[in-house]
Amino acid sequence: VQLQASGGGLVQAEGSLRLSCVASGSIFSIRSMGWYRQAPGKQRELVADISKGDGISNYADSAKGRFTVSIDNTKNMLFLQMNSLKPEDTAVYYCNAVAPIPEVPTQRYWGQGTQVTVSS
Repeated sequence: VQLQASGGGLVQAEGSLRLSCVASGSIFSIRSMGWYRQAPGKQRELVADISKGDGISNYADSAKGRFTVSIDNTKNMLFLQMNSLKPEDTAVYYCNAVAPIPEVPTQRYWGQGTQVTVSS
């Protein structure tokens, strides 16, 4: 599975951005997709993820009410609509997919990351 994320950039506080991620390769094996982020000096953390089959989503507390994760199975694309952005949302955002393989039922794949910078 290969993942290509895009859509990051520089935005002022309270602004919006929409991240996109396109999946290719063994997409039939993907069970869920999500967005993680990593700020300088901090660990990578989950922002939101969504099940590819039933569309059930899960959000970090920091994202609830401001971010919306969605998936377009026809185009093999994942999105993250981010509204009311805050300076603390500044981070590199990574697209993630869970695609089990026989030996590793929780095999994860990562995109290259896209920088989001929110100015105050």
